[in-house]
Amino acid sequence: MNILIDQFGILPSWFISALFIFLRYALFAGVAYGVFYLWKKRSFIHLKIQAKDARKKIVRGEILHSFLTAFIFALAGLGIYGLKILGISKVYTEVSTYGIAYLIGSFIVLIVLHDTYFYWVHRLMHQPKLFKIFHLVHHKSNNPTPWASLAFHPLEAIAEIAIIPVLVLIIPFHPIVLLAFATWSLLWNVVGHLGFELFPKGWVDHPILKWLNTSTHHNMHHHYFDDNYGLYFNWWDHWMGTNHPEYKETFRALTEGKFVKTS
Repeated sequence: MNILIDQFGILPSWFISALFIFLRYALFAGVAYGVFYLWKKRSFIHLKIQAKDARKKIVRGEILHSFLTAFIFALAGLGIYGLKILGISKVYTEVSTYGIAYLIGSFIVLIVLHDTYFYWVHRLMHQPKLFKIFHLVHHKSNNPTPWASLAFHPLEAIAEIAIIPVLVLIIPFHPIVLLAFATWSLLWNVVGHLGFELFPKGWVDHPILKWLNTSTHHNMHHHYFDDNYGLYFNWWDHWMGTNHPEYKETFRALTEGKFVKTS
């Protein structure tokens, strides 16, 4: 970010960063959509979680709101840069400052903290009064496609990204970690909104793998609007009793070839 600002100035850097975020989103979501909804749809049809396809109007809305989200996420990037310039962030630029082990560990810590933040903020946004203000736009995709990955109302987009500028005030992160996290988060969002189950049979019954959420998990959240609030991991839904009661049954049916759909 500092290289962009030094070369182009703040506003152009914001636009370039937003464009980069949107193009990265378009690449991930576009490849997933092209493979599963166009090119190889027949090959994966038995793993489609909901029987119907999303309406084209909804897909266009997903892309438009994701475009707006890219600008908000880029604004957060500018904020992190500003905190570093003011000397109040913990962002560091030399890997040797803390070493490779810390670099990897901080990435894991960031994922775990974000997952916790996401669960509670997501659950809060499902309170009726807040839902209409923050979260309704995202849930217009009750049968989401990969294009829904960043389809948020601007206020929800702010809530989604707000934790990162806060964390860089407390925990040292290298820019590589922040970029890797952004890529990880987007990839996981594409998987969650894919509409097809990618994970193999037995995943939800494995003693370790069951703690990683599946495509079915988040798709059922969109379909039923309640339960399944977690993003990457399943432990908060498990501890709080907010897994959909038919989650594992639906996953097993899909992966065992029983063609059970949620619609």
